Amino acid sequence: MEVRVIEALPSENFPEADYVRVHTYSDPGDDTVTLATIERIVDKTKRTDDQSPTLAKRIKTLIMRQPMSADVALDLATSYAERKGIPVVYADRA
Repeated sequence: MEVRVIEALPSENFPEADYVRVHTYSDPGDDTVTLATIERIVDKTKRTDDQSPTLAKRIKTLIMRQPMSADVALDLATSYAERKGIPVVYADRA
């Protein structure tokens, strides 16, 4: 399966229902270190008792604030997405 990698801004709406998000940023205590957080997000529409749709978002943190380069984080996220059959990875580099 081919995984699309899209550079995304943090405020964008994501149209996919299942995706991986990679966020890399400088460590606030040491700007020479890059930290990475990788999350899998699944959005599902659920019906309540009155049949009105509600959106349920499930976020699974895979890696949180770990020191690694943006390229390594993106490689890890892409490999995970391929194994799990997730079609897209959004990369947010700060």
